[in-house]
Amino acid sequence: MLAYTLKRLLVAIPTLLGVLTIVFFLVRVAPGDPAIVILGENATQVAIDQLREQLGLNKPLMEQYFSFIGAIAQGDFGRSMISNQPVLTEVLRVLPYTLELTAASLIIGIVLGLPLGVIAARYRNTWIDFSIRFFSLLGLSFPAFISAILLLLAFAIELRWFPVIGEAAYADPVQRLRALILPSLNLGLIMVAYITRVTRSSMLTVISEDYIRTARAKGVPARMVIWRHTLRNALIPIVTVIGLYLGVLIGNSVLTEMVFNRPGLGKLIVIALNARDYTTLQAMLVIYAFFIVLANLITDLLYGVIDPKVRHQ
Repeated sequence: MLAYTLKRLLVAIPTLLGVLTIVFFLVRVAPGDPAIVILGENATQVAIDQLREQLGLNKPLMEQYFSFIGAIAQGDFGRSMISNQPVLTEVLRVLPYTLELTAASLIIGIVLGLPLGVIAARYRNTWIDFSIRFFSLLGLSFPAFISAILLLLAFAIELRWFPVIGEAAYADPVQRLRALILPSLNLGLIMVAYITRVTRSSMLTVISEDYIRTARAKGVPARMVIWRHTLRNALIPIVTVIGLYLGVLIGNSVLTEMVFNRPGLGKLIVIALNARDYTTLQAMLVIYAFFIVLANLITDLLYGVIDPKVRHQ
């Protein structure tokens, strides 16, 4: 397992470097001059040139690139071009909100999606299966921002069960939990739909295998056949979808945080885009890339835990 883990880490490092390179050049080719955005269109050319020199924007592109990679390697994300505050400080301020939203949504997706998929596969082509498939398709059909608005209108504005504003102070865990429920449900229910459909499909494939029929012929209880033998061997596609959906989850968190007015990485990246804050924008994209690469790495490692044959390929 150690050799397999080291191999996956060696693959993840150049992947992350490639993503950082793409992020750097995408930000640089975007239209607009940050110096003009900061100083305004009425600023003199002398002031613009001085600010560009201060920000290092007048250096050759490759020199900027190597400085960028070197700073990231040292954990230095620079300072915001707008507030002049360390970007890492601003990120750490809002990161817990995004992490708790992602974790809660992931838990909802797994806790509800796996059993529903198993039940749909076990009662294939019955009214139970059709009902679960219908609601999972309904969950896939709603864009995240539409479902967020509907949840907000129904449960926060009309019924007033939850706060309209998604932020709550750390000092009050009850209010913070109430503020988290609607945003996490919005993302979690979409994930439930994905996991349910993939679990059902993967379970149906495994159920038709010879060793499952053999287990049933030996008199193994149906519950043990489903949960211990079938589900365990159907986990690879399910883990793959969960790992892939984490990237979608992070992307949807941007819209969710905006609709529910929650602080988080998504809201911070929108502010950086509107202000043409190169430094903050780069740092945010790097952090998102890191989380996605980390999610893929964890997914690869789980393959080795679920199926020992993967470790020896």
